[in-house]
Amino acid sequence: MSPTAIASPPDVPALPEVFNWAAHLLSQNAGRPDKAAYVDDLGTLTYAQLDDSVRRCAAGLRALGVKREERVLLLMQDINDWPVAFLGAMFAGAVPVAVNTLLSPDDYAYMLEHSRAQVVLVSGAVLPMLKAALVKSDHEVEKVIVSRPIAPLDFGELDFAAFVDRHPPLPRAAATHADDPGFWLYSSGSTGRPKGTVHSHGNPYWTAELYGKQILKLREDDVCFSAAKLFFAYGLGNALTFPLSVGATTVLMAERPTPDATFKRLTGGVGGLRPTVFFGAPTGFAGMLASPALPGREATSIRLVSSAGEALPPEIGERFERHFGVPIVDGIGSTEMLHIFLSNRPDAVRYGTTGWPVPGYRIELRGDDGGAVPDGEPGDLYIGGPSSALMYWGNREKSRETFQGGWTKSGDKYVRNADGTYTYSGRSDDMLKVSGIYVSPFEVEATLVQHPAVLEAAVIGVPDAEGLTKTKAFVVLTPTGQATADELKAFVKGRLAAYKYPRQIVFVNELPKTATGKIQRFRLRQLEAAESVA
Repeated sequence: MSPTAIASPPDVPALPEVFNWAAHLLSQNAGRPDKAAYVDDLGTLTYAQLDDSVRRCAAGLRALGVKREERVLLLMQDINDWPVAFLGAMFAGAVPVAVNTLLSPDDYAYMLEHSRAQVVLVSGAVLPMLKAALVKSDHEVEKVIVSRPIAPLDFGELDFAAFVDRHPPLPRAAATHADDPGFWLYSSGSTGRPKGTVHSHGNPYWTAELYGKQILKLREDDVCFSAAKLFFAYGLGNALTFPLSVGATTVLMAERPTPDATFKRLTGGVGGLRPTVFFGAPTGFAGMLASPALPGREATSIRLVSSAGEALPPEIGERFERHFGVPIVDGIGSTEMLHIFLSNRPDAVRYGTTGWPVPGYRIELRGDDGGAVPDGEPGDLYIGGPSSALMYWGNREKSRETFQGGWTKSGDKYVRNADGTYTYSGRSDDMLKVSGIYVSPFEVEATLVQHPAVLEAAVIGVPDAEGLTKTKAFVVLTPTGQATADELKAFVKGRLAAYKYPRQIVFVNELPKTATGKIQRFRLRQLEAAESVA
């Protein structure tokens, strides 16, 4: 398959001026009322029930006085209530702000104040964290609605199920426009404090049409399961946008995506459904492959596996494919672009690369002077495409830096290869210059994890005695792995240019990560700086 064919413009119908994403999805599935839309640990939500509950939730929010474009904080685990709450808010014309369920009260206090959310929809398991945040926050919330409470509710709190049931379905959606604010997602914080990323009603339509349908070719008979959570841009596409766009069924998981929890879903332990499409991330795949409970391929029904969130080391992709007989389709997306814009294809996988541009998206690699870089040299990745966010809320400086006319600056470094594929070279602020030459931390990390004793690795730059930058690796060994620092240094030297091997190696029990599995190298840099001062 030629790169030209892969990057050719798609033929996708344009959106009408008046467009409500939630109403669009409900209308798309009106003909399959009895089919399961969602299955979680406690039951099934059919498409008819989803339609009814979304409309009732929308009516309830209206009854509370929530007006168009006012924010509603969505702090819920991945259960059947999540899509009801998210789509219900959009159907009413409100703006759901989907946030990570694994943060601290300080984080939630910041997000409440930053978004000025009028109502909070929260899972019972996370309610204590929200209450602690409300004490810290100066922002007053009008109402807290609790999904599946695990303790008696305080005066003024509402039970989500009762709240939805008591309101008659809203017959018509808000007449929003395709470019109106539809929802927020906070950036995952891999390089610092999260930013409120504002997406339009039209943006998920484009990700579904250009990636879900044209690249992954999802089908109505698919059963989808995403280890990445719905509050994450990648997970939102995997478990809501894509499956609902084709009428598929989605298995949801409230708990954290440990290997055992993932295996339970993949082998039909929830609702008797064995997923045909699995959406994961490299860190999760590494954990699965290292687990003694790894199921055989005959115990699953996987036909398609997707990866994003961080670049996939070739060794992990190859091992996974050998075991399950299915390749991992690696791609890169971002909170700012909503989903994947550069990707391998199920029938054209090039491990070690992130594939080709997704049809409908443009890619440019630029040097420090803003000009194009030649093939084989790293450059800053810029993307042009229809799913770009509108802005960062309340952050004009960062908005102007990232959203530049028709282009979005990703903050990633990439290299374009001779065959038209692209290879990840690390974050722009993670790239290291060693002996006057750029070194990609990811390249060193990807080499380290090829060693059979290494589970994960993270590489940062540290100054030596003369103030010159040298590489330092933080390494997590497998449960049974054994290796010395000198052994791993020699291992890397044998595979990469000599100047790239890590001058220091530290063995750690775990690496700092975002809740979506991205390694937070900036935290390692902070720890290193603190130790040098001490």
